Amino acid sequence: MKNKKKWYDHLWIVSALYLILGLFNILFAWLGLLCFFIPLIISIFKGNKAYCNKYCGRGQLFQLLGNKYKLSRNKDIPRFLKSKWFRYSFLVFFLLMFTNMLLITVQVFVNASNLKEVITLFWTWKVPWQSVFGSLNVPTWITQFAYGFYSMMLTSTLLGLITMYLFRPRSWCVYCPMGTMTQTICKIKNKKMIDLS
Repeated sequence: MKNKKKWYDHLWIVSALYLILGLFNILFAWLGLLCFFIPLIISIFKGNKAYCNKYCGRGQLFQLLGNKYKLSRNKDIPRFLKSKWFRYSFLVFFLLMFTNMLLITVQVFVNASNLKEVITLFWTWKVPWQSVFGSLNVPTWITQFAYGFYSMMLTSTLLGLITMYLFRPRSWCVYCPMGTMTQTICKIKNKKMIDLS
């Protein structure tokens, strides 16, 4: 008998919708914060990686594209991508880029810098973006954060698609910064539980 799909098996739709909506209105980028806070909350309070294993729409999207639509070569992922030094180095790099994005947002907030209406791919290539929400009268710092955050989400999705094609569908999950962070939180939490018992 075929396993009945659960509601969370369709969260790949949320990931795809997020990327599409962000192209129409950059303010939808703020919804991506859920992908940051929910995994952290689950790992802190539950001490497990349920988000990565069940609820991550991005991982599901890669699985769907790679397996069902055969867009993956299904090759073994290189050992260096699995290594602890690479995963933690990528996490540090990711956090530095996130901090830089926050600093730029603060500069716009205090009027020390102008709004940069641009999506940056791979932290290098700037894609000019036409604002579509001028009539909403949104503060510029909110818009600036949206551009920065969407740039990070789009870049990480593209990295995931590249490694999905080159290797296995969910290769991104091996070095995903959120996965590394939640895994570290779970290890610390579970070690404390063992020490207390």
